[in-house]
Amino acid sequence: MDCGKSNCKCPCAVTLPQPRRVTSLKFAKMYRQLMGLRQLSRRTISSSARRQIDNTVKEKQKVFQEDNGIPIHLKGGTKDALLFRATMTLTVFGAGYVVYELFTAAMPKKA
Repeated sequence: MDCGKSNCKCPCAVTLPQPRRVTSLKFAKMYRQLMGLRQLSRRTISSSARRQIDNTVKEKQKVFQEDNGIPIHLKGGTKDALLFRATMTLTVFGAGYVVYELFTAAMPKKA
């Protein structure tokens, strides 16, 4: 769609640059770099030392099966006691809030 003028500056006279083609040499270089990165990541992951975790199941079984008068849900120590208290607190406040909402829903509002 050329307008035919030699010094035309309209959009139809603009020629777009042709995209450059990737040569096979560049492709081979990129492929080698990608494979090198893949091998490096595989080596890094597989050669890392694993942490040794001691098996503490036997000790925990002894603690939890011991008959010392403590309820089972508190034998875990301080963390279990705090979790139990937080759960009970949320339960009590939640039940109170439900009762409050039911009471306010049952009473008609005077306008």
